[in-house]
Amino acid sequence: MINIIVNSDPRYNIDKAAIRAAVISALQKYKVTTRVEVGVNIIGDRKMHELNRTFRGIDSTTDILTFALEDPQTPTLQHIPRVGFVAAPDKWLRLGDIVISYPQVVEDASLEGISVDEEIRVLVEHGVNHLLGVHHD
Repeated sequence: MINIIVNSDPRYNIDKAAIRAAVISALQKYKVTTRVEVGVNIIGDRKMHELNRTFRGIDSTTDILTFALEDPQTPTLQHIPRVGFVAAPDKWLRLGDIVISYPQVVEDASLEGISVDEEIRVLVEHGVNHLLGVHHD
């Protein structure tokens, strides 16, 4: 079973069913069959800029950020021990959250000549990869 929580400002025209389908497709690609939870949040540029500055030290917006609950590729702070994925008592594996900037999606889709829904699908699949620890160079 896969639990996908999609949050978005109502002013952004998104297809929540398509977002859920993209998450499921990406998880199936890696044969994830356990009880998994993923959050997808569609936000504006101002909030994305703030998140990018706070968590990456980059003072600009971006199209996507992921916040994995555990990422073996990411160095941890020395005073915080790495413990791996926490086994929740309800047996759900909570991978983390994908955050997407809707204004950036609109801009990127226009530049690439694809629909906004297709650009969101690409970013969601990319985000799931990151939550699973699959990173690009």
